[in-house]
Amino acid sequence: MRRKLLAGTAAASAAVASLQTYWSVRRLQQTRTPTASVHEPTPVAAGPQRVALVLNPSKLQADATRALVEQACSDAGWEPPLVLETTIEDPGTGQAAQALAAGADVVIAAGGDGTVRAVAQALAHQPAALGLLPLGTGNLLVRNLGLPYNDIAGCLRLALHGSERRIDMARIRLRNDRSEVVSEHPFLVMGGVGFDASVVADAKQDLKEKFGWLAYSEAGVRHLPGRRRRISISLDGQPPQSRKVRSLLVANCGKLPAGVDFVPDAVIDDGYLDVVVLSPRSLLGWTWMAAKILSRHRGVIPVISYYRAREVTVWSADPIATQLDGDPSGSITSLTARVDPDALMVRVPVTAPGPSGSSVLPLPDWHRRWPRTWQLGWQRGWQRGRQKVLRRP
Repeated sequence: MRRKLLAGTAAASAAVASLQTYWSVRRLQQTRTPTASVHEPTPVAAGPQRVALVLNPSKLQADATRALVEQACSDAGWEPPLVLETTIEDPGTGQAAQALAAGADVVIAAGGDGTVRAVAQALAHQPAALGLLPLGTGNLLVRNLGLPYNDIAGCLRLALHGSERRIDMARIRLRNDRSEVVSEHPFLVMGGVGFDASVVADAKQDLKEKFGWLAYSEAGVRHLPGRRRRISISLDGQPPQSRKVRSLLVANCGKLPAGVDFVPDAVIDDGYLDVVVLSPRSLLGWTWMAAKILSRHRGVIPVISYYRAREVTVWSADPIATQLDGDPSGSITSLTARVDPDALMVRVPVTAPGPSGSSVLPLPDWHRRWPRTWQLGWQRGWQRGRQKVLRRP
């Protein structure tokens, strides 16, 4: 009798805990509202321009890029570009401010995502436009804006003669109570805590130089085993909700290398940030999540959740790794990210952007082209897997 009573009590407690988790997730999900792109590209005004080039000299193509920009300005009959090299101490913010003081109409960031982020910090809410020449590993903003990330000359033509479009930025405040370090940074594409940040920090430099973004896959496999971390999340000042996660990402736009649209509903100029919570606890969970993302399936699964907010606050009892636009940004015990709407003018292609801020054609919806019997098997397996995960303690 006593055993039955204890078992009944345990079952009731588990049911209450499950309901609390369910309604916590529901409250977070209710803050997500559909949005659409606000700004269409407008042609650059005809006539000579003052061009500034903020160049990361450590990149292999740095010298060739400098020569390409100088030749393009000469061919257009414009003044020679103002060339400013980044340093370890100043990765581009000071140089961009110097370009603004010199009256530049367009400031071209030639480097990786770190250089782009540093230049953008100085150009926020300024009349000068940001041009992009991708010399890095991920080149995330370039991909999300639909620029030809493997064509430097093509990107230069757009930086000088393309269209202009205003986009949002994100501002993030990082705090580590253990070390009493507080820092503030901008980011343009995506910031994250947990698994993704550990992968970014642990990617081997020699592999990045040889294989580019594929180097992150090797680090990802090494970090795949691991435990979920308990964090608290607050959206737009709502009461915090506790979740166990492997990773949490805050996205201004959602396209990753290899054409993966990780946050398909993210729009780079809608005045919102998209929040993605990843909570797989096994290889099956990771596989399930990857299948959803790669196939662009719109079904809801419990190992990945999407929300939308203008401000996001995250707390962790123990320090947890972070990354901003693919660059490590230290460990934190709390962070607050907020959107900075219409902060930046960028040079882009003339074509209208897609849902995630890109003018690149979307990948096909593969599962709809497969036989009907396979689709039914997919749907049944999806539901069975979902029920198994929900039944776990």
